[in-house]
Amino acid sequence: MDFGLVLQTDPPASRVISLMKRAERNGFTYGWTFDSAVLWQEPFVIYSQILSSTSKLKVGPMVTNPGTRTWEVTASTFATLNDMFGNRTICGIGRGDSAMRVAGRKPNTLARISEAMKVIRALGSGEEADLGGGTVIRFPWIKPGAELPVWMAAYGPKALKMTGEEADGFILQLSDLYLTEYMVKAVKGAAVAAGRDPSDVKICVAAPAYVTEDDSPEALAHAREQCRWFGGMVGNHVADLVSKYGSDGVVVPQTLTDYIKAREGYDYSHHGRSGNPDTQFVPDEIVDRFCVIGPVEKHIEKLNALRELGVDQFAVYDMHDAQEAVIDAYGKKVIPALNS
Repeated sequence: MDFGLVLQTDPPASRVISLMKRAERNGFTYGWTFDSAVLWQEPFVIYSQILSSTSKLKVGPMVTNPGTRTWEVTASTFATLNDMFGNRTICGIGRGDSAMRVAGRKPNTLARISEAMKVIRALGSGEEADLGGGTVIRFPWIKPGAELPVWMAAYGPKALKMTGEEADGFILQLSDLYLTEYMVKAVKGAAVAAGRDPSDVKICVAAPAYVTEDDSPEALAHAREQCRWFGGMVGNHVADLVSKYGSDGVVVPQTLTDYIKAREGYDYSHHGRSGNPDTQFVPDEIVDRFCVIGPVEKHIEKLNALRELGVDQFAVYDMHDAQEAVIDAYGKKVIPALNS
């Protein structure tokens, strides 16, 4: 199993770079960041410094979207980094929850994501792409052997189907075992139906991880409070699904939709941060299901279960008060246990 580290690009950028270097030393192979131009600093500028300070770490956004940058600019940025540092970038893409809404726009449609994925992947790999209206371009400076995998974040049935049909990887932002099994099957099934080898679609589960010294009520309570924000972040996407498909469990599992019934609103100024006041509606049960918390043994147990479900990578959301401690605990105990 591969391991990734997910960070927000809060200033100073030097800390983001330092944590990514620490992650690589501890056996992590992917470095991901949020991508929301208003809320955080520009990630692609920081990627250049991360890549120059590490030797093998692959970097990319979790996730970018097709609305904040033109597609040829996105592809050119990735391709430039790959030309400088080898093929060490990956394009995670989605609808653009915080990035679009904070700027007063609606998240992108699936049709737009589909078109963008094709263009960004082709241009980033040195191929031709139609930007629309018959304008076909190709970057003349890309060397042979360039490649740019595009992984899609998804929850809903149409998005899961499209991921299996078109994306190189699937990003699932929660670690609940039941929902992971349900969604991985949907993605892999769509890949098979489209005539693809399902193993060509990599599966990445991303969720907060918090390692405690023991499983005492006090330790677990603190861990939950540090990770409760995640249920609120996922709740934004679930609320969109409920408004589109309803909450009766016919299209979207009720195990995913029930917990947002007490959701009242969301302030993106607290997005992805521990102590988010808009996430108190998230019950302890959801924190335990969606995140990975507890002593090291519990992390190993849950990650083994995720691997059995076909998960290729676990990406650690590291936004809490124990960033270095979790990276080190994973490097010393969790990653060796999973990959021995």
